[in-house]
Amino acid sequence: MRSESIDNFLWNLAARVPAPGGGATAALHLAQAAALLGMVARYSDSDRYAEHAETVIAVRNRADELRVVGLGLAELDGCVFGAVAEAYRLPRATAKEAETRSRAIGDALVEAARVPARVIRSAEQVIELAERLCPVGNPNVITDVAAATEAARAAAGTARLNVEINLAGITDPLARIELGETLMGVDDLLVRADKVTATVRERISR
Repeated sequence: MRSESIDNFLWNLAARVPAPGGGATAALHLAQAAALLGMVARYSDSDRYAEHAETVIAVRNRADELRVVGLGLAELDGCVFGAVAEAYRLPRATAKEAETRSRAIGDALVEAARVPARVIRSAEQVIELAERLCPVGNPNVITDVAAATEAARAAAGTARLNVEINLAGITDPLARIELGETLMGVDDLLVRADKVTATVRERISR
């Protein structure tokens, strides 16, 4: 993932293969959102914005971390999805084999759902950074703050779908509670992203 070209990734995404898929794209949306905020922060790191230097530096540093997190989650998504596929291929000719296979599928689905759940939590952090940077960042690149929130919005919305599809096959009650709690705040998160975009659009229309 880290070394392949965009063209190659998109060919693989379009191919009839299990991964990469929506989970990887959600994580890459996250990474791109964080990268955009890092760029805006760097354009806001000058004497002109010295009053807000602490905020700008904090946003830059955390955005850089989240960019790496997003890329790592994109790679991890392929791994956990592969484990799900392997579990479904286990034999089930006997009752014992069927039980082992069912348990393996359940465990693999939990891990597969946890990756997009992490994307959602990280997307929330990106949107929070955008909320902090929007009022104080360089106005010449303010639209990139909105672009970042739109990408983070796509990350959260796409990741939610991936949690939900895996959740449908999970019977572990504790895992269902854990993952369900992650989903509860997504609608509010999307509204927050929309507000940042609306604020930026209002500013550039003046």
